[in-house]
Amino acid sequence: MYKNDKVIRRYSESFKLKILDELTTGKLNKNQLGKLYGINPTTINEWIRKYERKDLMNTRIKVETKNEITLIKELQKEIEQLKKLLLKKDLDAMVLDSYLEVAAEKLGYKNVIELKKKLNI
Repeated sequence: MYKNDKVIRRYSESFKLKILDELTTGKLNKNQLGKLYGINPTTINEWIRKYERKDLMNTRIKVETKNEITLIKELQKEIEQLKKLLLKKDLDAMVLDSYLEVAAEKLGYKNVIELKKKLNI
């Protein structure tokens, strides 16, 4: 046998339906059934899609109370306010740096660092 030779397995319709029935009972999940019968869980997912058994697909449901939703909205507003404050602070720092550059130039210092040393900033 060569390295590239693959074993292709074909499953009968009745076998596929049997696996889906076992999954329906809930005793075993896809991974457990896959190990038991030597089937990749993604193959089981394909059978679920093929036979339109959406009830067997993993679904995620997020349950939130009204208080949680309100809290999330309030926190999102607070985050936006904090972003705006941070932006304002950054702009204020840029303006201050610009003032210091102009002041250093007008007072005859080589750069802002010399002015800051002189002023102990």
